[in-house]
Amino acid sequence: MTLRIGIVNDLETARIVLRSVVQSRPDWQIAWEAHDGNEAVSYCAQNKPDLILMDLIMPNKSGVDATREIMAATPCAILVVTAGVDKNSSLAFEALAAGALDAANTPVGEAGQAALIGKIDIIAKLIGRTRRTPHQKQRAPVVVSDLPMLVAIGSSTGGPAALRTLLEELPADFPAALVIAQHLDEKFSSGMAEWLSTTSRMPVEVAKPGDKPEAGRVLLAATNDHLVMREDLTFSYTAEPVDQPYRPSVDEFFASVALYWKGPLIAVLLTGMGQDGARGLLALRRLGHLTLAQDKESSIVYGMPGTAARFGAAVAQMNPSEIGRELHKIIYARQNERLRGGQ
Repeated sequence: MTLRIGIVNDLETARIVLRSVVQSRPDWQIAWEAHDGNEAVSYCAQNKPDLILMDLIMPNKSGVDATREIMAATPCAILVVTAGVDKNSSLAFEALAAGALDAANTPVGEAGQAALIGKIDIIAKLIGRTRRTPHQKQRAPVVVSDLPMLVAIGSSTGGPAALRTLLEELPADFPAALVIAQHLDEKFSSGMAEWLSTTSRMPVEVAKPGDKPEAGRVLLAATNDHLVMREDLTFSYTAEPVDQPYRPSVDEFFASVALYWKGPLIAVLLTGMGQDGARGLLALRRLGHLTLAQDKESSIVYGMPGTAARFGAAVAQMNPSEIGRELHKIIYARQNERLRGGQ
């Protein structure tokens, strides 16, 4: 199947390089080339491609503003490709919050081109690809009362903004552990944790191997490998399954939590392209856990929560603010019940 790609960059030298990358594959095709954000919005409205390679800093309209307008009017997959992406990380996060899938440097040399081709390959697999059902044992949950409530969250396209909104609803002394699997290149994980921390009352940190869920702490998956829970309730990273295009995979994360977590659990699936997380959410619901998904109206891309809705995997659908308030209500009600039971 042909992947039609739009190129957006104001520099001719950059367009030449990106053109070369697209033309290196017989199954990829240039849909159009735009010189700034205004042209990108206009071209996308007339001829929507499968994927856009979007620069950040351009005259007339920036890549962030163009991404926001495209995702509102004619949504499609967007990969930020810009010079010095690390130096422009704040703009990159704005683009990710607006709906871009990932970000990469404008390629330099064969290694840079190979890295970009790899990212495009992953996105190509994400678009319309049906993933396998994760292998896991089905069993009724055995709740261990001295473990904290675990809120397991999966998100992708538009996830950074949704996560930020959700976390803003929670207090600093929130008596639950939050762990997030967000589709994001590992080079941005630390920056995203810091970015979320600027508005979250709870500390947001990248998850390290050996970390355990801890009440009042938010952990964020930190590598391109899959974040999974082990039998001793610590987290680790695994490259398997290597053919899984969603990285880190929400399904793999949810599957491992379903298998090993014996404490109370709420699972949340937020905005994102594709189907990752839907089957894992369904498995958790079948085990008797509360499952929530983002609603269509507030999702940048309704693919992941929409698939969960079709599967009947979510008990309820809400916007991120409502999800945050619902978590607050449920978890504090549970805490009060425990306190009354101890009197």
